[in-house]
Amino acid sequence: MESFSVRCIFKWVSKADQVHKYLYEERITLWQAESLEQAIELGENEALEYSDESCEFLGLSQGYAMFELVQANGIEVFSLLRESNLEPELYLKSFFESGSERQGNV
Repeated sequence: MESFSVRCIFKWVSKADQVHKYLYEERITLWQAESLEQAIELGENEALEYSDESCEFLGLSQGYAMFELVQANGIEVFSLLRESNLEPELYLKSFFESGSERQGNV
């Protein structure tokens, strides 16, 4: 088994104190898996469970093969909430799929 981090993006229901139209969350979890593909699948399954009536998983996942083995599954290690007036598709293209990323597709 190897260790991976998986980043998933969510759109939250608007909060009363928001300045911008939308509220997005970038969330990173850790996984032990046989491959990057399996880690992303685990991360996406957890993202669907994390989603509820207050937030929606937007279907974008990015994985990273870690250099060190970490004995963890599904542990959240990072979360950032960001407000934006960008619609979900444009938000993802602007911050996560601009075309200038050096990444592969799974």
